[in-house]
Amino acid sequence: MSQVASHFQQYTVNIKDETLAGLTTALALVPEVVAFALLAHISPLVGIGSAFVICLVTSVFGGRPGMISGAAGSVAVVIVSLVATHGVEYLFAAVVLMGLIQIGIGLLRLGKFIRLVPQPVVYGFVNGLALIIFMAQLEQFKVRDAAGEEQWLTGGPLLLMVGLVALTMAIVYWLPRLTKAVPASLVAIAAVSAIVIGGGVETKSVGDIASIAGGLPTFHLPELPFTWQVLGVVLPYAVIMALVGLTESLLTLTVVDEMTDTRGRGNKDCVAQGLANVASGFSGGMGGCAMIGQTMVNLESRGRGRLSGVVAAGALALFVVVGAPVIERLPLAALVGVMFMVVIGTFEWASLRILRRMPRTDVLVMLLVTLVTAVSQNLALAVLLGVVVSALAFAWENAKRIRARKHVDAAGVRHYEIFGPLFFGSVQAFGEKFDVAGDPPQVVIDFRESRVADMSAIDALHKLTERYHRAGKTVHLRHLSPDSRKLLGNASSIIEVSILEDPLYTVAGADRTY
Repeated sequence: MSQVASHFQQYTVNIKDETLAGLTTALALVPEVVAFALLAHISPLVGIGSAFVICLVTSVFGGRPGMISGAAGSVAVVIVSLVATHGVEYLFAAVVLMGLIQIGIGLLRLGKFIRLVPQPVVYGFVNGLALIIFMAQLEQFKVRDAAGEEQWLTGGPLLLMVGLVALTMAIVYWLPRLTKAVPASLVAIAAVSAIVIGGGVETKSVGDIASIAGGLPTFHLPELPFTWQVLGVVLPYAVIMALVGLTESLLTLTVVDEMTDTRGRGNKDCVAQGLANVASGFSGGMGGCAMIGQTMVNLESRGRGRLSGVVAAGALALFVVVGAPVIERLPLAALVGVMFMVVIGTFEWASLRILRRMPRTDVLVMLLVTLVTAVSQNLALAVLLGVVVSALAFAWENAKRIRARKHVDAAGVRHYEIFGPLFFGSVQAFGEKFDVAGDPPQVVIDFRESRVADMSAIDALHKLTERYHRAGKTVHLRHLSPDSRKLLGNASSIIEVSILEDPLYTVAGADRTY
């Protein structure tokens, strides 16, 4: 707890900013988590209760102060079929197991693998989430008719909604140029709400989505038998939710790091996300993760510490317990306007400006991740596709770089100096560079500027030496880096060649960790 206390002391001078930022973020959370709960076919109160628990736990114990977590839509999409097929009790069990998996990932320090995500994938992820947030706000421009069917607003109601949204966006944009004493988003929500409520203007409000009045979450043990059959149903959903949640959380952490020029702790945040989801599952809640939209609201409102997240969670609790009559009267146009400004701030406009200067493969990866994120809302799938395509493109580019320089020394020994890595992508080109029939009895393959990287490379060497052996010739390998020599030593049953020692030469970069 001393560490938590030190964080609060660090932000003592910004208590006002942190408090106002937390309140603004809580207002932005309400319609989002209610909509996500309805998407998952569960009570809106379950969504708000989950957001309260998850936001509170991650704000106190998370590895990224200022990042806001809650009942996220990316997780809600995964659980729709589980709730529809098996009911909410299976959901609660899946959320608990999801949290345990995330805790395990954090304790095993696997969060560091987020570093393997290339920048074009991050751009695509952020742009895709911005599109998701934008499309989610468009739902507020619909209304149900007498038959219960959703219809787009038309005529006067549409013009009024658009006008209030534009007014909100104008306040958020221009107010910081006049004063930064209070968050512009909070002022915009308050001003537009005063106009609507004070003037008796008829427009959509938070209460039109669902009632949020109720109580705080309480301990609830999933009412399910602990059997292998239940585990077989729950485990696949738990694994997917855990990976989707951590993917969004760790990439959001990366974005916040770049915006604030600080560095969060990914493994610690994995553990905190897991603890939050375990707590949510045992309090009858849905799963969640970092929410980039609300995180942007918090950051733009100058929330940088843990206090803003704690205040946001506390405000959610107050909204449910005592403030529901007021919150339900807030116009949705004000909240939509704030989220539209979040979309503008979240989207990586710089990625569009540098499109012509980016490699074509990076452009393809960015567009692919953006499209998959926006269409499927499966963040784990989008990021995985982006990483795989980037890795294949990297392998292809490196495969084309392998070269061989040849010469015969005074003793009549043929030397092949290899340039570029020898790995699965370059083995075919490597094998084509040798003239087994025309070479002299002694051949030296020099790896001063190369590395033996994997089993495909070992197999290529094995086949090459067999060709020379059948021709009655001997192959010597020279200037192997320590890691390449170790790899060959582990495969001694596959390949046996003479390795020339060169004690006077140290391979460049041999002490590097790969």
